[in-house]
Amino acid sequence: MNRRSFLGGALAGAPALAAAGAASPRGDVPTRVFGKTGESLTVIGQAGGRFPLCTFDEAKSIVQRAYDLGINYFDNAHSYWGGRSEEVFGAVLPPVRKDVFITTKTTDRTRKGAEAELRLSLKRLKTDYVDLWQIHSVGEMDDVDQIFGPGGAIEAFEAAKKAGLCRFIGFTGHRDPNVHMAMLERYDDYDTILMPLHPADPSYLSFENMVLPEARKRGLGIQGMKSLANAKLLQSLSVRQCIQYVLSLPIHCLAVGCTTIGQIEDDVRIAREFRYYDDKEMTAIRDRAKKLAGAGLEDWKRDLQQASNRPEYTGA
Repeated sequence: MNRRSFLGGALAGAPALAAAGAASPRGDVPTRVFGKTGESLTVIGQAGGRFPLCTFDEAKSIVQRAYDLGINYFDNAHSYWGGRSEEVFGAVLPPVRKDVFITTKTTDRTRKGAEAELRLSLKRLKTDYVDLWQIHSVGEMDDVDQIFGPGGAIEAFEAAKKAGLCRFIGFTGHRDPNVHMAMLERYDDYDTILMPLHPADPSYLSFENMVLPEARKRGLGIQGMKSLANAKLLQSLSVRQCIQYVLSLPIHCLAVGCTTIGQIEDDVRIAREFRYYDDKEMTAIRDRAKKLAGAGLEDWKRDLQQASNRPEYTGA
């Protein structure tokens, strides 16, 4: 089921909505200070992870519309669409480079490999630096050991930041919060973190319960992702409820993956109309999502019924 695609496509064709969106001034999307980076980012950002579901020109139109609507946070990764997602950003964002915050990521765990990926990412993005470079999709304890071992990726990140190829560094992952905690224990100089956050997460291998408090304590710029659980939460909740739930958490911004102009317009409208859920409302949303929780919903997380060798975070 992908109600998001249906809804976005339907809205994209509505002349009244298009006219209303065009009339909205840039800059009226709410912003939050992105942790210790000090940057002011819009509470939602356009992510490039779903661009393989679009044509190249459709993806360009979505990015342009996101910028026109006031979004200044643009999320990407070297691996998305075999590099074409970065090329989409490179086709749209260079003329407004000073107005936007661009992120990208590497999945290579070695210094040499990560540096090569960054060079190619910068070429695709048509920029000489990224605002945020992230160690991407850290999901196993072996990843952590490789990243911080001799010749590991962390060396590339420190060197890139020193050389001005990136302004900030962080890491991402969605498989196991224990691995996130191990990453935090191994290193004190991250600027940011990216994790899955949505109403069902507290019921299964919860990043919200385990990782979010530590990220807050460290003053990191906190990004959320997978707010709709790849549309699976739409069986019980609306897009608005899911986004509003995540933005009611103590985070700074949420990456949203849109495949139509209607979807990004819808998400921006939700962001503009955002109000915090109170504790009672948050509990009610979690309760509705709880019946869906588990590895079947979050198939990117470790399946505890199949994983007898689940890594456990044992640090303080």
